[in-house]
Amino acid sequence: MKKFWRNKACSLRLRFPTRKEFELIDITHLINQKIRESGIKDGIVVIFTRHTTTALFINENESGLLEDVREFFQSLIPKGKGYKHDRIDRNAHSHLRSIILNPSLSIPIKDGKLLLGTWQSVIFAELDGLRRRRIFIKLC
Repeated sequence: MKKFWRNKACSLRLRFPTRKEFELIDITHLINQKIRESGIKDGIVVIFTRHTTTALFINENESGLLEDVREFFQSLIPKGKGYKHDRIDRNAHSHLRSIILNPSLSIPIKDGKLLLGTWQSVIFAELDGLRRRRIFIKLC
């Protein structure tokens, strides 16, 4: 009979400033660092942003692609198009852009690091910067 054991789960958070109104930040190394510090070798990580104008996604961290993503959102959901929410904060475009993306990701952990494909990175999308942002991480 196989014995099953459970790793001790832990919750962490990352805090960092964003420097641009629209910024895509590769946080893969930060998440892997937290996994190493936790000592968890195999499991799952849940990464979550509580901000309504930020998001997370997995894709290639290549400068041309990241520029394409920025241009895609600028053309799909342009700033200042007369959105009703702009009467309050002038950032409706940021909220609408975040709806298309995700506030959270779940990624397997194998051998003490994220189980990502060769070209995959965890990207944090700042859609309404300059701000101080927090990401919550649950390791189990």
